[in-house]
Amino acid sequence: MVRKDNAPQNLSLLRKIVLNLVRPVPMGRNGKMSMRTKRKSAAWDDDTRAMLLGLTAL
Repeated sequence: MVRKDNAPQNLSLLRKIVLNLVRPVPMGRNGKMSMRTKRKSAAWDDDTRAMLLGLTAL
């Protein structure tokens, strides 16, 4: 369950770590893409997710 014990703090920390990994990666036509769009594209495409997390080259 996500709302018990230390789970909320753990998930919050994990979310912050992932957002800090995703933030500096340039994407889009001119290298500017909103965080919301980056997150959505990473959710839809495995290759994009791997690229954002640094598992593959740009």
